[in-house]
Amino acid sequence: MKVFVSADIEGIAGVTSWDETLPGRLGYEEAQIQMNKEVTAACDAAIELGYEVVVKDGHDAGLNLHHDKLPKNVELIRGWMTTPESMMAGIDETYDAAIYIGYHSPEGSDTSCLAHTIEHSEFNWIKINNKIASEFTINRITADSYHVPSIFISGDEGICNLAKEESPSIVSVTTKISTGNSTWNKHPEVVTREIFEGVKNALLIRESIPIIPLESEYKLTINFKEHAKAKRAAWYPGVSRINSHIVEYTATTPLELRIAQMFMTGL
Repeated sequence: MKVFVSADIEGIAGVTSWDETLPGRLGYEEAQIQMNKEVTAACDAAIELGYEVVVKDGHDAGLNLHHDKLPKNVELIRGWMTTPESMMAGIDETYDAAIYIGYHSPEGSDTSCLAHTIEHSEFNWIKINNKIASEFTINRITADSYHVPSIFISGDEGICNLAKEESPSIVSVTTKISTGNSTWNKHPEVVTREIFEGVKNALLIRESIPIIPLESEYKLTINFKEHAKAKRAAWYPGVSRINSHIVEYTATTPLELRIAQMFMTGL
């Protein structure tokens, strides 16, 4: 039995400013330590139930987690594999569940001071089938394509609520609530305990959490912050330019969606 853990940092307890998410900046080391603790809590719960665990470090350069501070039988994917799956790189049909730690609200929402999708400086929003898409949305579709259920998510209140809209049976742990440029946080130790208990519960009811059925098509709409980047993206075969900043592409499979996203955004 195997579990895939995709980890980010903006949804980690306490993380409030962009500086805290960037190596070398004020507060990053503290955020990094808490990220390790929250991922460890998820791993410990899965291991206790007999699962093998693989973790994908999905933030920035993918070099945030300290492997020696994770349980010793956890495998860690660091850096980027330069594949369309991005934060889900390494997942395949052999996994029994996907778990998301430290996730955050999407660009175009107002439920996190760190709201973004893929890259804050690049996009005003990204939509899939006319709905604002979070990184969870994109990554959950990837898991669905491999027939792996997404059973647990932790992060800010906004992303937990959005995840519940997409997958009502998913188990969630809210780490904080954000208003404007502030966050109202649970104590880090409370969060790690709730993640451990939440992941354990999610794995115990895993078979009752359905895989979301694949769509017949995925319309990807990207609103770039810079018009020149929209113009560049429009050169990808099949892309329509809606206006100076917005481009659109319709894929028939999740993999086609991810490939188009990768080349249209350059990320």
